[in-house]
Amino acid sequence: MKYYLYIDECGDNNLKNFDEQFPIFTLCGVIVSEEKREWLEQEVQALKEEFWGNQYTILHSRDIRKCQRGFEILFDLDVKKRFYERVNAILGTADVYTIVACAILKEPYIRNYGRLNDVYAQSLSFVLERAVFYLDSLNAAEEIELHTVVEQRGKKEDEKLRMFYNQLLGQGTYWASAERLRQYAKSFKLLPKKANVVGLQVADLVAYPITRHILDPNEPNMAYEVIKDNIYSENMKQVGIKIIPNA
Repeated sequence: MKYYLYIDECGDNNLKNFDEQFPIFTLCGVIVSEEKREWLEQEVQALKEEFWGNQYTILHSRDIRKCQRGFEILFDLDVKKRFYERVNAILGTADVYTIVACAILKEPYIRNYGRLNDVYAQSLSFVLERAVFYLDSLNAAEEIELHTVVEQRGKKEDEKLRMFYNQLLGQGTYWASAERLRQYAKSFKLLPKKANVVGLQVADLVAYPITRHILDPNEPNMAYEVIKDNIYSENMKQVGIKIIPNA
């Protein structure tokens, strides 16, 4: 059984100079089985064909919100309404994918821990750990393989990330041993945005509403309402999102 973990981010991991209006970094992972991945890819590609007449348009949350870089068609309110209805129908489908995410609240984080930590690496540790917990919960009768895919960030950053991933497989995390991680982890790929990976686009689309919800849980957030049931939960408790530092 193959499962895929697609990872994308919302915000940046800079702790020294950051936007005070958006003082957060979120690393979001989307876990999907090989079977459900095929359905997800077919649905997303059909959406692209419907609105752009091709499968090459890359869904990017920021560009969609700003109606730019190929998403100018969304200035037409009727088109925008139909587009969001289609996106919500895909992302709101139950049991297709599972979300695990880690959010760093920068201002309290800096007060507690300083500015020197690699918050991307810290977030990746949690995302991988919870992905393992989720795979454990499946109680599968056959072996499960986990293939992790991350969007490229830059040569230096990518090499650092690859080294940290290998370090996790060698040392484990606080709650998951190295043996437990290696039981599932079979591959780790860094791919460019232009590779047009549907799983990475889905991770991008769900990262923003989760981030907005964490910043202001009382603010109306219809996009979060669509995806919230796909956040990893155990015993009716949401355990797939970690906020650092804890409130």
